[in-house]
Amino acid sequence: MCKRLILQLAILKENIQIRMVTLYRKSVVFIFLLFLSGSLFAQKGVVKGVIADRETNQPIEFTSVVVLKQSDSSVVGGKLTGKKGDYLIASLDVGNYLIKVVSIGYENYLQSFSITESIRELKFDSIFLKVSRKQLDDVVVQGTRSKISNKLDKQIYKAGQFEAAKGGNATDVLKNLPSVSVNASGEIFVRGATGFLVLINGKPVLTDPQTVLSQLPANTIENIEIITAPSAKYDADGKSGIINITTIKGSSNGSSTQFNLLGGLPSTTDYDNLEKPLRFGADITYNYKKDRWDITLSGNFTRNDANGRREGDVFTKNQSDNIITYFPSLGERSFDRYNFGGRTVITYNPGKNDVISVGLVAGKKYQQRRADIVYNNTVRNLTTGALIRTFNYFNSNLQNREGVFTLGSIDYIHIFKNKSKINASFIYEYANLYGNTFNTNTDFPQKRAVFQYVTNPYSNPIDGYRIKFDYSIPFGKHKLETGYQYRWDNQEGNFEYNVTPITNQPDIEKFRGFACSTNQIHGLFTELSGKLGTIQYNTGLRFESAKRSVRLSYDENINKLNLDNLFPSLNLLYPLNSAWNLKAGYSKRVQRNKNYELNPIPEREHSETLEQGDPNLLPQFIDLAELGINNQFPNGSFFTTLYFQNIKHPIQRVNSVYADTILNRVFTSTDNARLIGFEIGSNFKPTKWFTAYAGANIYNYKIGGTLNVLGSVSEVANTNWVYSFNINTAFDLGKQWNLQANLNYLSARPTAQGEDSRFFNPNISVKKIFNNGRYTLGFQWQNINLGRLNANEQRISTSGRDFYTTTNYIQETDVLLINFTINLNKLNNKIKLPSSEIGEKEF
Repeated sequence: MCKRLILQLAILKENIQIRMVTLYRKSVVFIFLLFLSGSLFAQKGVVKGVIADRETNQPIEFTSVVVLKQSDSSVVGGKLTGKKGDYLIASLDVGNYLIKVVSIGYENYLQSFSITESIRELKFDSIFLKVSRKQLDDVVVQGTRSKISNKLDKQIYKAGQFEAAKGGNATDVLKNLPSVSVNASGEIFVRGATGFLVLINGKPVLTDPQTVLSQLPANTIENIEIITAPSAKYDADGKSGIINITTIKGSSNGSSTQFNLLGGLPSTTDYDNLEKPLRFGADITYNYKKDRWDITLSGNFTRNDANGRREGDVFTKNQSDNIITYFPSLGERSFDRYNFGGRTVITYNPGKNDVISVGLVAGKKYQQRRADIVYNNTVRNLTTGALIRTFNYFNSNLQNREGVFTLGSIDYIHIFKNKSKINASFIYEYANLYGNTFNTNTDFPQKRAVFQYVTNPYSNPIDGYRIKFDYSIPFGKHKLETGYQYRWDNQEGNFEYNVTPITNQPDIEKFRGFACSTNQIHGLFTELSGKLGTIQYNTGLRFESAKRSVRLSYDENINKLNLDNLFPSLNLLYPLNSAWNLKAGYSKRVQRNKNYELNPIPEREHSETLEQGDPNLLPQFIDLAELGINNQFPNGSFFTTLYFQNIKHPIQRVNSVYADTILNRVFTSTDNARLIGFEIGSNFKPTKWFTAYAGANIYNYKIGGTLNVLGSVSEVANTNWVYSFNINTAFDLGKQWNLQANLNYLSARPTAQGEDSRFFNPNISVKKIFNNGRYTLGFQWQNINLGRLNANEQRISTSGRDFYTTTNYIQETDVLLINFTINLNKLNNKIKLPSSEIGEKEF
């Protein structure tokens, strides 16, 4: 029994030994395989990151991310991004690769990278894709969603959707927007107000918008941003908000060129003008980008004459002489105008955290307005109406205005390791402004005997500069910004008044002399923005200390005005869901007086018209408030906004009687005005071949208070409803043919002393694209009238206790233009071209 037990133990021992050996061998194999697999895994690489929109910083879902071998461009792996724009591609061997990102509506992105023994995992910072700027007709998948964007504090419009503006200027683009309207004089209204601040690529342009925008070719514009409740980081100027225009350029290494030609066909309507209008122009934009250097050159020449007529009817009452004088008029009102200029900006990146930009501008603008008018004067007894005398004469009125503009700017940006940023800029401008007005009164109809010859030559140069420092730092979902700005400008004008034969006019010396205006403004701001839960917010406070002085040759006293003011702002955006959001905003604004509004030296604008300013005018202060809702739907977008403006010291240009046959236009102000309005806009694409954009604005304008016109005080109370709408439709006719029709309409509008009548412009354009977008040929039919619509004309009427005047301005209609565009490596992105800072507002 003991032997059996010993034998069994021996067998058990042997089995254990065998199993241990087997287990050992398996363990060795397992460890070897584990080591081998670990070694193989260690050799594999991973690449990951996030894809986002460069303009909005929002992640882009369903974007294709592909890894290619550098050697033969063969596909190694790929993924589609998730809801957060994230991707991860694994199992990459050691080697050199390319990552390619493709997303509909965006430019393709390509970058090289390597997987090495030491770098097994590569995480890209966010890759920001740029919106593709291919012709909208070529990329229908972009749809209309990209044409309008509603942000926290602004609305962004793609300029390319308005074909009728091609070959024109920035004003031709602006007048298609829902909140914008343009009258017969070219004045631009935003939500019913003429005062707004213009930015070119985010830089302030404290100039007359009419002049600035007329010099910027429409073909160079990428986007237009309407900022109706500006935050504290922006200048406080502009009673109806801010218009920011971004221009286009090339985006990647290499060169890009866009060249445009515009030609006008002969006039279709005869206005019996002295000369035939000329219309032609050209502009070119060239961009060269290589590594750290980015150079852009731009030049343009535009000749854009316009024929037309003027119909007027005026009477004045002279109570002391008991007479009433009628002087209706009829005749030519035409314009010869051209401008040319060159702009350049050179940007250098010495490192990934530094950017230096230098900009230069030089240009000239010329405008000649001819008003050759026949006057039929009749004097009657004020009480009985009995005829006293009649007198007919002819007035040849020729007004020339010229300006030569030069400007230089330098900008520096540095980004710190904690993502904070400092931005410093300096701008200097000099503008030489000069001109003359010639008035020749002769007999009629012979036009041989000269009764009076009056000239108003002037020289009114201006120079100024701006210094600005801004600092911003992000923390969590928030960002804090603060900054300081100083600006200064000085304008010294000399004005002459010559009359032949010599007149015994008692106040003639007040028509001559010099006027010097100086402005200094210190500005400080602090602003906080970010997200609180799902709510986006932006709030801030701006302080400005402004000093103004006006010196006059006939007054020993200097007119001074010193003001210290606070300008708060608040914007909120609350998303109801992925498609709908609510927004609200408030902003305090100021509309400072232009220098020519302060100049009291009269100018003889016409035979029957003087014009002068008031050095004691106060700036306008405005409270802006708005509440709106936005919606994005699959084939477009929709927005509507309720807004309110309260205006203190609204500036008016009003009439008074200077003599029996002469009215004096004076810049003055009333106590207050208020404006309550409602705007709505939508773009939609119901079919592949049809796209529509429509916008409308309706508001109630009320103005009231005391009106002081050269010492004559009266009460003002005027109110009425005003509306405007802009409709733009586009048809894809196939085979690269496109047709677009648009209508801009502005209803009658109340003023302090009367009313401006309705004004509208219909337009049609046809475009043909050749060679995959390299060449474009366009035909435009502007101001369609067909002999019966009364398009492109507006009647201005005013009245007072001792006068009445109404004038109908009839401008040229049925204008035919041809536009030809050449694209060599298409221009895709934002040019930071500088623009006139102070000079053009006084042109």
